[in-house]
Amino acid sequence: MTMQLTLLAWTLVLALVQVLLPAMLRNGETGIAYNASPRDEPGPPVGVVTARLRRAQANLFETLPIFAAAVLIAHVAGRDGDLTLWGAWLYFGARILYLPLYAFGVPYLRSLVWTVSFAGVLMILFAVLRPA
Repeated sequence: MTMQLTLLAWTLVLALVQVLLPAMLRNGETGIAYNASPRDEPGPPVGVVTARLRRAQANLFETLPIFAAAVLIAHVAGRDGDLTLWGAWLYFGARILYLPLYAFGVPYLRSLVWTVSFAGVLMILFAVLRPA
């Protein structure tokens, strides 16, 4: 398996962590009743960090399908190389950094880290779309 696919797999592990973190914090803050309910109504308010973790999760889920598709297309098309490897590392590394920056409310640096992750995706797409 290529390193790009390995990084994609670890990014999926990160996505699972980002699903679990806000759910666990919500349960700690408001109890398990809401999570066990059919959630027909908005739940009780959550703390600041829990809300930030939810937004960080939503942010990851906006770009993860594009990253995953780009990595898979590059692999299937035989376009893996240094550019896709660096792009995958940039995306994965930046997404790891992004989570605590968002949770702790760090402005500007968080946006810079997001930009780095986005640049990683663009690098992979460039490798896929450039003429052979």
